[in-house]
Amino acid sequence: MSATRDRLLDAFEGLLIEHGARAATLDAVAAAAGVSKGGLLYHFPSKAALVQGQRERLAALGDADVEAMRAAPEGPVEYYLRSSTESGGPLDRALVAAIRLAEESDGDASSVLDRMRAAWYDALVEELEDPALAHVVELIGDGMYHHAVTGVKDDSALADAREVIGRLRSR
Repeated sequence: MSATRDRLLDAFEGLLIEHGARAATLDAVAAAAGVSKGGLLYHFPSKAALVQGQRERLAALGDADVEAMRAAPEGPVEYYLRSSTESGGPLDRALVAAIRLAEESDGDASSVLDRMRAAWYDALVEELEDPALAHVVELIGDGMYHHAVTGVKDDSALADAREVIGRLRSR
Protein backbone atom coordinates (compact mmCIF):
# COMPACT_ATOMS: atom_id res chain seq x y z
CA MET A 1 0.00 0.00 0.00
CA SER A 2 1.38 3.43 -0.86
CA ALA A 3 2.28 6.03 1.74
CA THR A 4 -0.23 8.46 0.22
CA ARG A 5 -3.01 5.88 0.37
CA ASP A 6 -2.17 5.20 4.04
CA ARG A 7 -2.14 8.94 4.78
CA LEU A 8 -5.57 9.28 3.18
CA LEU A 9 -6.97 6.39 5.20
CA ASP A 10 -5.40 7.83 8.37
CA ALA A 11 -7.04 11.20 7.64
CA PHE A 12 -10.39 9.55 6.89
CA GLU A 13 -10.28 7.59 10.13
CA GLY A 14 -9.28 10.69 12.08
CA LEU A 15 -12.22 12.66 10.68
CA LEU A 16 -14.61 9.79 11.40
CA ILE A 17 -13.38 9.50 14.97
CA GLU A 18 -13.40 13.22 15.70
CA HIS A 19 -16.40 14.44 13.73
CA GLY A 20 -18.38 11.50 12.31
CA ALA A 21 -19.16 10.28 8.82
CA ARG A 22 -20.92 13.42 7.61
CA ALA A 23 -17.83 15.53 8.22
CA ALA A 24 -15.53 13.06 6.45
CA THR A 25 -16.10 14.49 2.97
CA LEU A 26 -13.63 13.94 0.15
CA ASP A 27 -12.51 17.57 0.41
CA ALA A 28 -12.00 17.28 4.17
CA VAL A 29 -10.06 14.02 3.81
CA ALA A 30 -7.79 15.49 1.13
CA ALA A 31 -7.13 18.58 3.25
CA ALA A 32 -6.46 16.57 6.41
CA ALA A 33 -4.04 14.31 4.52
CA GLY A 34 -2.28 17.24 2.84
CA VAL A 35 -3.13 15.86 -0.60
CA SER A 36 -4.87 17.51 -3.52
CA LYS A 37 -8.38 16.36 -4.28
CA GLY A 38 -7.03 14.92 -7.52
CA GLY A 39 -4.49 12.93 -5.51
CA LEU A 40 -7.28 11.60 -3.33
CA LEU A 41 -9.39 10.68 -6.35
CA TYR A 42 -6.44 8.83 -7.88
CA HIS A 43 -6.43 6.44 -4.91
CA PHE A 44 -10.13 6.59 -4.00
CA PRO A 45 -12.42 7.70 -6.84
CA SER A 46 -15.42 8.11 -4.51
CA LYS A 47 -16.37 8.20 -0.85
CA ALA A 48 -17.66 4.65 -1.27
CA ALA A 49 -14.16 3.60 -2.40
CA LEU A 50 -12.68 5.35 0.64
CA VAL A 51 -15.12 3.51 2.92
CA GLN A 52 -14.19 0.24 1.21
CA GLY A 53 -10.50 1.00 1.73
CA GLN A 54 -11.13 1.58 5.42
CA ARG A 55 -13.07 -1.70 5.66
CA GLU A 56 -10.22 -3.56 3.98
CA ARG A 57 -7.70 -1.98 6.35
CA LEU A 58 -9.82 -2.95 9.35
CA ALA A 59 -10.22 -6.52 8.08
CA ALA A 60 -6.45 -6.86 7.52
CA LEU A 61 -5.66 -5.45 10.98
CA GLY A 62 -8.28 -7.72 12.54
CA ASP A 63 -6.92 -10.79 10.76
CA ALA A 64 -3.41 -9.94 11.95
CA ASP A 65 -4.69 -9.49 15.50
CA VAL A 66 -6.44 -12.88 15.51
CA GLU A 67 -3.28 -14.48 14.13
CA ALA A 68 -1.23 -12.84 16.91
CA MET A 69 -3.84 -13.92 19.45
CA ARG A 70 -3.62 -17.56 18.36
CA ALA A 71 0.20 -17.48 18.31
CA ALA A 72 0.61 -15.67 21.63
CA PRO A 73 2.78 -17.70 24.04
CA GLU A 74 0.47 -16.76 26.92
CA GLY A 75 -2.55 -18.03 24.97
CA PRO A 76 -5.54 -16.37 23.32
CA VAL A 77 -7.42 -15.59 26.56
CA GLU A 78 -4.54 -13.69 28.16
CA TYR A 79 -3.75 -11.94 24.87
CA TYR A 80 -7.40 -10.92 24.43
CA LEU A 81 -7.73 -9.57 27.96
CA ARG A 82 -4.41 -7.71 27.89
CA SER A 83 -5.04 -6.19 24.47
CA SER A 84 -8.52 -5.14 25.60
CA THR A 85 -6.88 -2.69 28.01
CA GLU A 86 -5.02 -0.91 25.19
CA SER A 87 -6.23 1.91 22.98
CA GLY A 88 -4.83 4.31 20.43
CA GLY A 89 -3.08 1.85 18.12
CA PRO A 90 -3.87 1.26 14.44
CA LEU A 91 -6.43 -1.49 15.12
CA ASP A 92 -8.15 0.60 17.76
CA ARG A 93 -8.37 3.63 15.45
CA ALA A 94 -9.73 1.47 12.61
CA LEU A 95 -12.28 -0.10 14.98
CA VAL A 96 -13.52 3.24 16.29
CA ALA A 97 -13.72 4.64 12.75
CA ALA A 98 -15.72 1.59 11.61
CA ILE A 99 -18.05 1.98 14.57
CA ARG A 100 -18.63 5.58 13.54
CA LEU A 101 -19.45 4.36 10.01
CA ALA A 102 -21.75 1.67 11.42
CA GLU A 103 -23.58 4.37 13.42
CA GLU A 104 -24.45 5.91 10.07
CA SER A 105 -26.17 2.65 9.02
CA ASP A 106 -23.29 1.29 6.98
CA GLY A 107 -24.19 -2.39 7.06
CA ASP A 108 -20.90 -3.44 5.48
CA ALA A 109 -18.91 -1.85 8.30
CA SER A 110 -21.03 -3.82 10.76
CA SER A 111 -20.36 -7.05 8.86
CA VAL A 112 -16.58 -6.53 9.13
CA LEU A 113 -16.96 -5.89 12.85
CA ASP A 114 -19.15 -9.00 13.21
CA ARG A 115 -16.59 -11.13 11.36
CA MET A 116 -13.80 -9.86 13.62
CA ARG A 117 -15.81 -10.52 16.76
CA ALA A 118 -16.56 -14.05 15.56
CA ALA A 119 -12.86 -14.71 14.86
CA TRP A 120 -11.84 -13.50 18.34
CA TYR A 121 -14.60 -15.64 19.87
CA ASP A 122 -13.52 -18.72 17.89
CA ALA A 123 -9.93 -18.32 19.13
CA LEU A 124 -11.22 -18.07 22.72
CA VAL A 125 -13.38 -21.18 22.30
CA GLU A 126 -10.40 -23.11 20.90
CA GLU A 127 -8.42 -22.44 24.08
CA LEU A 128 -11.23 -22.66 26.62
CA GLU A 129 -13.26 -25.47 25.02
CA ASP A 130 -16.31 -23.82 26.60
CA PRO A 131 -18.45 -21.53 24.43
CA ALA A 132 -20.23 -19.92 27.39
CA LEU A 133 -16.96 -19.10 29.15
CA ALA A 134 -15.53 -17.77 25.88
CA HIS A 135 -18.55 -15.46 25.63
CA VAL A 136 -17.99 -14.26 29.19
CA VAL A 137 -14.29 -13.58 28.46
CA GLU A 138 -15.33 -11.66 25.35
CA LEU A 139 -17.77 -9.52 27.37
CA ILE A 140 -15.17 -8.87 30.08
CA GLY A 141 -12.73 -7.79 27.37
CA ASP A 142 -15.38 -5.52 25.87
CA GLY A 143 -15.87 -3.84 29.25
CA MET A 144 -12.13 -3.37 29.73
CA TYR A 145 -11.83 -1.97 26.20
CA HIS A 146 -14.67 0.45 26.93
CA HIS A 147 -12.77 1.67 29.99
CA ALA A 148 -9.58 2.02 27.94
CA VAL A 149 -11.13 4.08 25.15
CA THR A 150 -13.14 6.29 27.50
CA GLY A 151 -10.17 6.96 29.78
CA VAL A 152 -11.54 5.20 32.87
CA LYS A 153 -8.57 4.33 35.08
CA ASP A 154 -9.02 0.86 36.58
CA ASP A 155 -5.69 -0.59 37.64
CA SER A 156 -7.15 -3.79 39.12
CA ALA A 157 -9.47 -4.78 36.25
CA LEU A 158 -7.02 -7.04 34.41
CA ALA A 159 -5.87 -8.83 37.58
CA ASP A 160 -9.47 -9.25 38.75
CA ALA A 161 -10.53 -10.60 35.34
CA ARG A 162 -7.64 -13.09 35.38
CA GLU A 163 -8.59 -14.26 38.86
CA VAL A 164 -12.28 -14.75 38.09
CA ILE A 165 -11.61 -16.48 34.77
CA GLY A 166 -9.10 -18.75 36.50
CA ARG A 167 -11.78 -19.75 39.02
CA LEU A 168 -14.31 -20.40 36.26
CA ARG A 169 -11.82 -22.48 34.26
CA SER A 170 -11.06 -24.73 37.20
CA ARG A 171 -14.71 -25.69 37.77
